[in-house]
Amino acid sequence: MSESPIDIAAQLPCFDNPTDIQALDGGITNVNLRLRDGDMEYVVRLGSDIPEHGVLRWNELALSRAAQAEGISPAVIYHAPGVLVLDFIPSTALDEAGVRDAQNLSRIVDLVANSHRGLGKHLTEPVLSFWPFQVNLTYMTRLRAAGSAHISKLPQLEADAAMLQAATGPVDMVIGHNDLLAANILDDGSRLWLIDWEYGGYNTPLFDLAGLAGNNGLSEPQERAMLEQYFDGPAEAQWRPFMAMKCVSLLRETLWSMTSELHSELDFDYAAYTAENLDRFTAALADFRNC
Repeated sequence: MSESPIDIAAQLPCFDNPTDIQALDGGITNVNLRLRDGDMEYVVRLGSDIPEHGVLRWNELALSRAAQAEGISPAVIYHAPGVLVLDFIPSTALDEAGVRDAQNLSRIVDLVANSHRGLGKHLTEPVLSFWPFQVNLTYMTRLRAAGSAHISKLPQLEADAAMLQAATGPVDMVIGHNDLLAANILDDGSRLWLIDWEYGGYNTPLFDLAGLAGNNGLSEPQERAMLEQYFDGPAEAQWRPFMAMKCVSLLRETLWSMTSELHSELDFDYAAYTAENLDRFTAALADFRNC
């Protein structure tokens, strides 16, 4: 019989006497545990490489260390194949309503900007790129090969993706987080933290900004204020590429979930998550066509 996640965490050599080991809610890719060792608390992330999602743990480790050095993510304490141990930050994960809060949103934009502009100087090895158009095409190729129940939707989604890529135009490249769900932003009462770097890599800054908007239901005035704050200039110059990238981000989340329906063994309702994100993508695409 295979060991339970709690048994695995209890036997890690970085701990002297781990106690109070408990599962953390919210993970939809990994198993996350919290435990105490002496006077300290830690988070243990258990998860192997996930080729169907482009997740390679060496890349996550490199970016987690860079984010630690930049002071925006918890410290890496230990790593081994399939295991990443981090300092536990006493905090609350934001929800979508928390992201939409005006004061929080301004802080989040600063956090994302600092991440984009700061992580590169801390890297000591190459990291992956995350080009969302290729990511989405790869998902669609895999979905066809695996006989997904969503195959009939793919031709139109491919056509939409090609149109959106043309509309995005040339881009700058930064170190992106590429998974700006509300749950990946922590508030410790005085500052924000950005966690979970498994999808991190070089990308256009518009993808993180679009993901932040599309995943959390920002209004158009909030989106325009976000762009003005990030780029320190009028939002109009970035508006159409941003609207295209918001569709791309939501398409990626939809295809991610379709793929997870086939491959993931975690106890999570991926079918409902697919439907939710497909509805968001469809609405964003209609807004893009009208902008």
